[in-house]
Amino acid sequence: MAPSKKKHASGLSCIIPGGFTELSLKFTSDSVASHKLYVKEHKVRAEKTSHRPMDRTLFLLNVPPYCSEVVIKELFSQFGCVQSVELRDHPGSSQESGPTLSRFFKPAEKQGFKVGYVVFQNSSSVSAAKSHPHDMPLLVCTEQRTVKTGVQKWIQQYMQSFSHPDRLQQKVDSFMEDYDKRKEEEAERQRKEAKQQEQDEEGWVTVSRGPKGTKGRPHSEAANKRTLAKEIRNRKRKELMNFYTWQHKNTQKEQIADLRKKFEDDKQRIALLRAQRKFRPY
Repeated sequence: MAPSKKKHASGLSCIIPGGFTELSLKFTSDSVASHKLYVKEHKVRAEKTSHRPMDRTLFLLNVPPYCSEVVIKELFSQFGCVQSVELRDHPGSSQESGPTLSRFFKPAEKQGFKVGYVVFQNSSSVSAAKSHPHDMPLLVCTEQRTVKTGVQKWIQQYMQSFSHPDRLQQKVDSFMEDYDKRKEEEAERQRKEAKQQEQDEEGWVTVSRGPKGTKGRPHSEAANKRTLAKEIRNRKRKELMNFYTWQHKNTQKEQIADLRKKFEDDKQRIALLRAQRKFRPY
């Protein structure tokens, strides 16, 4: 069968299965080869955070290694004002919680193709990016925006790996201050939980309800120990001592074992005292 000669109409976007739109990408205007980016509107019901709004976020696939977050932001700025860009090795939920780590405390990034999330300020920018004609490639390297590759890129990364000692010390101090602050907040929270779980004179524990929608936290180790000690006291209080014959026999055996142990301890102590009283002129 002869191959189909049907081509996409010029000036129209190319939509492939899965809801993705194909965008052509070239490194320079003189490049013969082109790269393909696949974009679609980011719609995930499980992710309801404001970090990636569903109506203003564009999901990218097949992002090449020479495209950094700065390059992606400048490439898609022609469709509207870009609020943020995030590149990751694999798709996943956003991580808003937790401290922002410096590059010195982060593991080395993996080199390879990545996925990206582009957040626009207006929802119309997402539609503009999806309707971009496939025969009009996006240019990565231009006269206004130069992107280094090969040896020049390695030299730049090597020079950026060094940091001034004062600047590094400032980042370390800032990180430790945040760490100490989080530790103090955690200790304060544990003290409040321990205070809420304290028993009064009659053995009652005050239980307070947390904010709506919060999950119950597991009991602390101190609270578990107090609960176990209370159960042991209640069990001993309910237990009848020397009521049955076997209980009386066990009590007698324990008393005899204690007396024998005390007798052996006394013998050793007396022998030690006698050894110390011997006359030793030398």
